[in-house]
Amino acid sequence: MVQEKKTSITYGLSTGEKAFGIVNFVILVFLGLLMLFPFVNLIAKSFSSNTAITTGQVTFLPRDFQTGTYRYVMRQSQFWSSIKISVIVTLCGTFGALTMSCITAYPLSKKWLWGRKGFVLLFIFTMLFSGGMVPSYILMRALNLVNTIWVLIVPALLGVYNMILLKNFFEEIPEAVEESAQLDGAGSIRTLFSIVLPMSLPALATIGLFYAVGFWDNYMTGLLYITTPSLRPLQTYLYQLVTEATNISAETMTAEDMEIASLNTEAIRAATIMLACVPIMCVYPFLQKYFVKGMRVGSVKG
Repeated sequence: MVQEKKTSITYGLSTGEKAFGIVNFVILVFLGLLMLFPFVNLIAKSFSSNTAITTGQVTFLPRDFQTGTYRYVMRQSQFWSSIKISVIVTLCGTFGALTMSCITAYPLSKKWLWGRKGFVLLFIFTMLFSGGMVPSYILMRALNLVNTIWVLIVPALLGVYNMILLKNFFEEIPEAVEESAQLDGAGSIRTLFSIVLPMSLPALATIGLFYAVGFWDNYMTGLLYITTPSLRPLQTYLYQLVTEATNISAETMTAEDMEIASLNTEAIRAATIMLACVPIMCVYPFLQKYFVKGMRVGSVKG
């Protein structure tokens, strides 16, 4: 009897707990589908004909299946040039931003740093307030960064929010680990790169994903500071492509414009969004386990 009672307590669930689990499951499935439906709708529109979209027949399945929108977008030489720029900016920017965040967050995580709270408040102030668009443009022009690839990388090399998360994570690492490394003769830089960073892979993967998505999805910087077509990042190119597809003049249509007119602008918009999402969607599954773990750590301390 004692054994049976212990087993029921350990493994059994009460009726209320089962009902609670079922309700949670239903709610989570509903919320998941609610977030998935717009994405599925975009896919359906990107493969549907102009008539089907215009008449409102497209919901979650393509109607009058066609691939003209993807062919139109992908055969543009500017499309591939913009992808190259975005890949370079994302890789270099993510690596540089992670490096800057690490070398900034590590000393700020140490209590022995003189004026630490003042420095943290200064960083937080810059996160909450900025000089504005016009002063930022004047600064970029004064630094000769306008119409260069560096204007897409340098201004975003340090995200204060991400740096604060990384600082909080560093603070959770036991001091005894670093002290033992220092007793073995390791300096601060050696301790950071040989001890702290290997122990911080979940946080680094999470923040790296934040930076990568930010660099990849950034279109405003290219819109403000880039006028040379060969330097336009993918998101800026897609934005202008959608705008041009929406504002075609019937009097000045070329053969290519006639093809655009035979397609639906919503389909073109959906296709460009899907193409822009593919690289991040390919990377995310490999970082998901670090991302989930990293979201739990580094966010407890203030």
